[in-house]
Amino acid sequence: QVQMAESGGGSVQPGGRLTLSCAAPRVAYSQKCVGWFRQSPGEEREGVAGISTVGGATYYSDSVKGRFTIFADYGKSMVYLQMNSLRREDTAMYYCASQPYIYCSRDSWSRDVRYEYWGQGTQVTVSS
Repeated sequence: QVQMAESGGGSVQPGGRLTLSCAAPRVAYSQKCVGWFRQSPGEEREGVAGISTVGGATYYSDSVKGRFTIFADYGKSMVYLQMNSLRREDTAMYYCASQPYIYCSRDSWSRDVRYEYWGQGTQVTVSS
């Protein structure tokens, strides 16, 4: 069992920045892929970014590429999502998740059904 816990959400103006944190004790020892997902009311859950726990390969959705960065500090058992140039359409509940089966790949990282452990989410609201 891996307890994922997100923090760092909040309200920000368009063009602003936020960094989300995901506490995931011992994630590097038991999990292979960690992802950030988001979901807005009435919308399907969307993969935002993924990182392999070995090798550090990262993947991004087209909607956030160049604006968001996923990175990890496994010594602290933390995975982060730095979000720059935020837009109104980035407003959503953001979740971190992990899975122990396969390392992130271009074809698999964004498939939420593959992820086994999820946090409760942190709300990000972008508005003026």
